[in-house]
Amino acid sequence: MFSKKFSLSHFSLFILLFFLFFSRFVKIDWGNDFFFHPDENNMASAISQLSFTSLNPHFFSYGQFPLYLVFFTQTLFSQSGFSSAVFILRFYSALFSILSVFVFYKLSQIIFTQKKSSLIFVVLLIFSPGLIQTAHFGTTESLLILIFALNLYFSLLLLSTTHPLRLLFLLSLSSGIGLASKLTALIFTLPVFLALFFRFFLSRKFLLFFSFSLFFFSTLLFFFLLFSPYNLIEFSDFIGAMRYEITVADGSARVFYTSQFLPTLPYLFQLQKIFPHTSGLPVFILAIFSFPFLIKISTPKPKIIIFSLSVLVYFLYVGRLYVKWTRFMSPLFFIFPLLATLTLSRLKSKKFFYLCFVIAIFPGLLFLSRYFYSDLRLQASRWIDQNISPDSAIFSEAGNVVNLPLATQNFYQVDNFDFFTLDSKPQAVDDLVAGLYQSDFLLVPSRRIFKNQHGSAFPLSQSYYQALFSGNLGFTLVKQFSSFPDFLLRAEQAEETWTVFDNPTIRIYKKTVPLTVSQYKKFFVYEK
Repeated sequence: MFSKKFSLSHFSLFILLFFLFFSRFVKIDWGNDFFFHPDENNMASAISQLSFTSLNPHFFSYGQFPLYLVFFTQTLFSQSGFSSAVFILRFYSALFSILSVFVFYKLSQIIFTQKKSSLIFVVLLIFSPGLIQTAHFGTTESLLILIFALNLYFSLLLLSTTHPLRLLFLLSLSSGIGLASKLTALIFTLPVFLALFFRFFLSRKFLLFFSFSLFFFSTLLFFFLLFSPYNLIEFSDFIGAMRYEITVADGSARVFYTSQFLPTLPYLFQLQKIFPHTSGLPVFILAIFSFPFLIKISTPKPKIIIFSLSVLVYFLYVGRLYVKWTRFMSPLFFIFPLLATLTLSRLKSKKFFYLCFVIAIFPGLLFLSRYFYSDLRLQASRWIDQNISPDSAIFSEAGNVVNLPLATQNFYQVDNFDFFTLDSKPQAVDDLVAGLYQSDFLLVPSRRIFKNQHGSAFPLSQSYYQALFSGNLGFTLVKQFSSFPDFLLRAEQAEETWTVFDNPTIRIYKKTVPLTVSQYKKFFVYEK
């Protein structure tokens, strides 16, 4: 009997580990040697410039830790070059995602009293669409999620440990690596100071509180400068980059790739356009139903306060920014699976539990299935090669990192028009009209323009897409390429970066009713 239980538990563990590793590493080379994520490209370009005689990356949007990690890994395995840097970035991103699941499991054992709840939580994390996608991007998000998880876990242990200095050293190391990767990781130090406050300050051990705080901060600063030294060495370049990033984030510097956030409301946008997609709609709904159960959590109050306040402060601070990219919310992707676990673990009926559980992981399975198909942009390019003659003129949109078509046997004449400046430079209408008049086919490579440049702020763009989608422009949709939709959700309704880098919807239109230049111009009457 013992051996049977032992074997069953080990088999279950093996299955969980298999799906965890598989979901993070499957198709890690997505894109087929085309690289569509701008952050990956920027980091890989910076890594490609590094050498042992020059470790200055000349790139300060991120810290040097992830850049050096990839560079030294390349050196160890005798690798070099841009493509190698991207794939190693993705490898580490997947690895950090796996490690974060283990840390969240340990954290859940503090929050939940039942082992069953921790296992449910782990399964929901494994099949979390947002975490799967983040693991496949060679960016800093998976690392930052891991740092936040480690800081939360170690901070809760700090409340009762007999060796606070050891934990503070580990916390300063993880926090230092976080800061050396991205400065926003500074907010991840909050649970550390809260733990010190509860354990020492409230106990009137003021000397210990200030001594340990000073130790943590000074050691953190040491690791920060150790792993990202050029932030200090090239301080003016570092400050200049940070000032630019801050102006983009708070909206004081308007750039073309943030126009989707013009009419958005803080917090509500994330709850509508990000979390239902990244967690999966069933998990999101189950999380909402968990609120009555929150008061029944038996975790000691200081631990709940530290955990809840750390999460809430991050959401309130980052959620208020003008820029609301999906990746900004990635450190909180674990929250909805955690809350959904509270609901699932309190279901009395086994049949209803298993039904809800299967439905909860289905969006993750659906998202994972995307990696079993070739990239949509390559599918569209193959279709163009087979169905559009080489002498056809194609009108498309600039600003999609890599332009279509890709790797075709035929050479196509493609006009990639810059729609991002259309409404700020009305004289560009003549170029737009000329492009439409001369073209035989029209490409909409993603939702980047028509979903973002709408409303009174973009009258010319709005006129163009209204005429195109209504058929008045004389073009007819002949082919559309899209991946499986999010479960009961339209992926194109989510925040832009949820789809445009790895799974954009591509539309191909054919000119069926040629119009004259004057007829085209009637669609773009500009009024100041």
